[in-house]
Order: sequence, then structure tokens, then C-alpha cells
Amino acid sequence: MTFPDFVSVPALSGERFRVIYHLTGSEADARAQAQDITIEQSVEFPAELVPSGDIRDHIFGQVEDFHEIANGLYEVTISYANETAGTDLVQFLNVAFGNISIKAGIRLIRFDLSASKLAEFRGPRFGRLGLRDIVGVQDRPLMCSALKPMGLSNVELARMSYDFALGGLDLIKDDHGLANQSFTPFKERVELCSAAVARANAETGLNCIYFASVTTRVDRVLEYAHFAKSVGAGGLLICPGLSGFDVMRWLADDDDLALPIMSHPSFYGSYVINADSGFAHGALYGQLQRLAGADLSVYPNFGGRFSFSIDECKQIVAATETPMGDVKPIFPAPGGGITMESMPRSQAVYGQEVAYLVGGGLHRHSKNLTDNVRYFLDLLRPQ
Repeated sequence: MTFPDFVSVPALSGERFRVIYHLTGSEADARAQAQDITIEQSVEFPAELVPSGDIRDHIFGQVEDFHEIANGLYEVTISYANETAGTDLVQFLNVAFGNISIKAGIRLIRFDLSASKLAEFRGPRFGRLGLRDIVGVQDRPLMCSALKPMGLSNVELARMSYDFALGGLDLIKDDHGLANQSFTPFKERVELCSAAVARANAETGLNCIYFASVTTRVDRVLEYAHFAKSVGAGGLLICPGLSGFDVMRWLADDDDLALPIMSHPSFYGSYVINADSGFAHGALYGQLQRLAGADLSVYPNFGGRFSFSIDECKQIVAATETPMGDVKPIFPAPGGGITMESMPRSQAVYGQEVAYLVGGGLHRHSKNLTDNVRYFLDLLRPQ
């Protein structure tokens, strides 16, 4: 095919969004890699064959900054025309980190979106302030636990929900491994646990929220979510690494649901564990979660059974609250090994704006879950 000598692309605003990457290697290799990204993430076509005009001047990605931050490590800022990302999350992610996610030595560090691009994302419906208003807690961190272990009957899970809520727990979630198994049918579980939490709330005067897991095949997600709401669930848990980030966005934007969303990190841990590729912790567990509508972002806490460091956790916290237009700040929800003994150290790192996800540590204090919750909450209250 013969292209025209000059191409004019209609309806270009001239506005651009920026993505910051880290590139590894020699300076010459990193500069070449940066130029490759500008083409791979836009036209994905031999640059020398592209005619003059708007494609070259606007559609091509553009390197706006390149500098060395450590020996063999370079930071590059590349901008893209707003229009290349369309108006949805799926194409935005495709432009920001599509084909190049397959290449070694490229790590997405953060997004820097224009006001007009941010306005295309509704983001979390409630965010930190809205969730605090729902549970009625303003002066301390929130506390959450999961219904586990897998294999308990739905009646036993409902009893656990009641004991948690009676003790004053703020948030209860299905364990992400609870689905629609033969030993824990989804509808029965959600109905029983929702009723148990409602009964405890009626006795305490508090407003504990039960998050029902709706991570399932895509043609059933909305059915599950609306059923959960119909029987009294106060929130939804989803694993966007399994179901898709845009599925989570779909749930968050559904005005007929209008429920807070908790995001679980199952399946995309490999996105962050290699320091030279994938996503930076803040970009994945902070910024992306907000763009996709999560009100709480669950991730592995430092010092637990996973490998996240204090610095990586601090990056996540910063990204859950860094200004992003009208996209609300959300709760970081560290979990995976939080204990009563580790709580003082965690509090020194996180401060007040956090929702602790406490699992086994909540069961170890004594055999009385209700008392254990009260004991943990006393550790969180201002002294």
C-alpha cells in the first residue's frame, strides 16, 4: 500500500498523558529502548515508513525526559496523545503497558494523567472518606478480617461473621478462595453471612460491612454482585487479576449496585516481584486500583509471609492518596501476617489512613473471636 505524503488526523486535542518508566542497561541501550517504546506503544509500525503529518507529530509517543537515576538504571517519561487511549481503561492500559510488558528491562513506575484524561475515570465510588462515613469510624485505622479456612461450612462461616461483627470489626470479607464450591455454595454463603452481620450490627449499633466475593466467570459477575446486594451484603470483593481490571471498574460504576469495592491481589504478584520489569508497587496497588474503582486495595504487608519491603509498602500508601484530579484516595489494606506483636511497627509506618487485614493473628489470641477483635481494636484506638 502506498501512503499519502502527508496525513492529517482529525479531532486531535493536542493534550497528552505521561507514563514514567525505568529502563535497565547501558545508556545507549536505554535510549534506544525509549525510542522503541514510543513506536511500539503507539503505531507499532516501522517508523521510517510512516508519512509526515499528525501521525508522526502527535500519534507517535514522545520522549519528554530521560535521565540516569543509578548506575545502569534510567528514568524516562513518555507522553502519548490522549486520543490514542480512547476513553476507556482497557485501551489506556494497552497504550501505557501493552506490548512492552513482554519485553525485559522495562518497568512502569507511575502514571501522570492530564485533567481531561483523569475526568474519563469515575474511580472509586466511596474512597477513604466515604467508607469511613459508612462504618462510622473517623479516629482510627479500620480493621478487616477474612472468612477462612476453606472447608468450613456456610453455617460455620456465618457464625464467624457474627462473632467478628459483634466484636466491632469494621470490615469482613470472604476469603478470596471462597467461590461457588460444593462445600460453600455462593448464594447460601452470602445470604447467611449477610444476615449474621446484620444481626450483630443490630445488637451493637455499629455498621460492620460484609464483602461478598464475586470473582467468577465474567458472564456471572454482575448476577453475583446484584444477588449479594439483594440479600444484604454491604460490599464486594473481587480479584481483578483474575476477572479483569475493567470488570472491577464495571462494578464500581454500576449505580444500581453502588457498593464499596475491595480489590484482592491474587494472580498479579508477578507484575511487581522483578525489580527490572513489570509494575512498580505504587502504580499497580495504588494508582491502577483507583482508576479501576477500588475503594480498598489489599496487598502483602512487610514482615509477613510475603516479600514486600517497608519502602515498597510506603510507595503503595503514597500512590493511594497522591492527587489524581477528582479520583478519590483509597484505603491501603495491608495483610498477610499482621499480628498483635507487629502492630506497633505497622502503625508507625501507616498512621491512621489504613485498613488492616488481620487473618490468623486474630484467631491466635484466644478462642473467643469477639474478644480478640475488641483486643485488637483497643490497640488501634488513640491512646
